[in-house]
Amino acid sequence: MQESYLSREFVLREEERQRCEVWTRVMGYHRPVSSFNIGKQGEHAERRFFVEGARTGLIPAAA
Repeated sequence: MQESYLSREFVLREEERQRCEVWTRVMGYHRPVSSFNIGKQGEHAERRFFVEGARTGLIPAAA
């Protein structure tokens, strides 16, 4: 069986890492989360993401 590149584990050394800047959409425009005040950063950290589940049995069978 051939190994998929997705199943490999990649390990970076500390000196190979770089900081990732997270942006989010606020009131119609995009801003980096790092520019938020401490309260807004906390609110952003508590957000939940919407995950749509599988849709089964919603389409009625043809008569």
